[in-house]
Amino acid sequence: MSEGTANQSSEPEVWTVKRVLDWTIGHLRKHGCESARLDAEILLAHSRCCQRIQLYTQYDAPLTPEERSKMRDLVKRRAGHEPVAYLVGFREFFGLDFEVEPGVLIPRPDTETLVVRALELAREIAAPRILDLCTGSGCVAAAIAENCRNAVVTAVELDDQAFAIASRNLAKHELADRVTLLQGDLFEPLPDGELFDLIVSNPPYVTTAELDTLPPDVRLHEPHRALDGGVDGLDIVRRIIAEGHSRLKSGGALLLEIGSEQAATVEELFAQAGAFEPAIVEKDLAGHCRVVWARKR
Repeated sequence: MSEGTANQSSEPEVWTVKRVLDWTIGHLRKHGCESARLDAEILLAHSRCCQRIQLYTQYDAPLTPEERSKMRDLVKRRAGHEPVAYLVGFREFFGLDFEVEPGVLIPRPDTETLVVRALELAREIAAPRILDLCTGSGCVAAAIAENCRNAVVTAVELDDQAFAIASRNLAKHELADRVTLLQGDLFEPLPDGELFDLIVSNPPYVTTAELDTLPPDVRLHEPHRALDGGVDGLDIVRRIIAEGHSRLKSGGALLLEIGSEQAATVEELFAQAGAFEPAIVEKDLAGHCRVVWARKR
């Protein structure tokens, strides 16, 4: 789609939707983008201000000069490993769109495993009180509240920027009246004595050493403070398990997203806490250990 690809005839080039998609997919693949087709579709739909599905009903439609210019800039930045979610300003999670921006962790499909299990447990309770720690963009709290209408949800976030984004996302999905958003360090901003049926969290769990091995779009662009869990990745996990049982009702459950190699260690942390039943490990759709949870005795 570069300006230097002019054909040799006297006819001006017509860059149709299909032609731009085909060129972009090939270009992004050459630059190491593993999801080149999806990236190309999202960027082109954003450039044309349309839904992705509409691209396939408008294959032969030519792009306007303005659309080509916008697409060209987005593709150049994506080829330089800027995350697609930051380029278009949102990421879909559990059927909802969430605003994101540089400095805020991008929601990931793996985290839907956490939401699915939380919703299954919440349906056993008439009016579940649910706490989401390290809420980030607010995607977990919003997805739970949207899909469990009788739940009372509290979400906690420490970072100023993420807190502002979470607030906007809750307002966007008209959930601000059902999700209480608090700013602070884990359990610190909660009222004294408040107890919950479920506590969920997607905390930082990447080891400090692993940060340098992450894909460039993550390593160079996403906030390390939302990823770095310390030497073994479990600094925040330990705190949540150690303090969480005092915030759970009897029989309540604590659910934690983890790295795929951390399951056994986190199971042991639950056992060492002495307040939980034996922990259960949930796998994501790729078959990786993704969530460890346990009920309070």
